[in-house]
Amino acid sequence: ALSLLVAVSASVGSAQDNSVDPRAAVLMAQADAALEAGQPQRAVDALEAAFAIDPRHTPILIALAEAARREGLQGKAIRYYREALDRDPRNLAALAGEGEAMVEKGAVEKAKGNLAKLQSMCGQNCAETEQLSASIAAGPPKRVQTAEVVLPEDGATQQN
Repeated sequence: ALSLLVAVSASVGSAQDNSVDPRAAVLMAQADAALEAGQPQRAVDALEAAFAIDPRHTPILIALAEAARREGLQGKAIRYYREALDRDPRNLAALAGEGEAMVEKGAVEKAKGNLAKLQSMCGQNCAETEQLSASIAAGPPKRVQTAEVVLPEDGATQQN
């Protein structure tokens, strides 16, 4: 009878670990809508609130990482992915996302390490492996120069 109680308690405990607080779930849905609307900062705000409510729910960390990547904050995204991987080293989404953020940051060789892990965990044809492989093949995004300094030609003077 005692072993049955322990087994039931363990299964209930593990089920609770995978569930999300309903308030956090609502905030995660709001974050998804904000990302779809091209408003990553609103998504981050909602996800940070969700994380404050339910810090054990690892998918919130992955969603925070995705939102950070959309804002161009790859370093911050990598930190979120690493926290998710600390919790679950076999999390394929976190491993692929971290690799993609590394490529975006220019760390292609490190991303190849993530690709090798993914290939050993789920094979060549799983979605995460294919996604990271495509990102590595495309390489880091080109940096766009937004301003250009133009110097005056010889003999030009500045007037006040």
